[in-house]
Amino acid sequence: MNRNAPQPDLLAVAARWAADPAGWPVPLRFDPAERWYGRLAAGADHEVWALSWLPGQGTDLHDHGGSSGAFLVVAGALTEETVSAGRLRPRRLAAGAGRRFGARHVHLVANRGDEPAVSVHVYRPALRRMTRYQLTDGRLRVAEVAEAGVAW
Repeated sequence: MNRNAPQPDLLAVAARWAADPAGWPVPLRFDPAERWYGRLAAGADHEVWALSWLPGQGTDLHDHGGSSGAFLVVAGALTEETVSAGRLRPRRLAAGAGRRFGARHVHLVANRGDEPAVSVHVYRPALRRMTRYQLTDGRLRVAEVAEAGVAW
């Protein structure tokens, strides 16, 4: 890889994948027991995942182990919550909306609506670890460090 070559915009990569769910190499599915995810692509500088969310499904508060990223809502709506001034601040993202984030971003994402949701997530570099947190007395505290190949 040429280190001087411009890196692709991760939200644009997510949008390209989101535009053609029928062309995904893994079939989209919904799992009533837990949020479903499937890897769509892995390259030298990034990886792409599809996620499905039934109403009420979501993540814990987490980071991406030093990876930057972006995600785009393909269908339905998701709520992303980030920590600001010691509190969780929600932001609703409807179909077609997305967001980029840096390597130190901590958030939780959930389907707080009544309809299923689908999203595409892109990470650079590929995810190797994720740290899960608890927000206690306005401070983030590490709850668990999950390793790729072990926890997902």
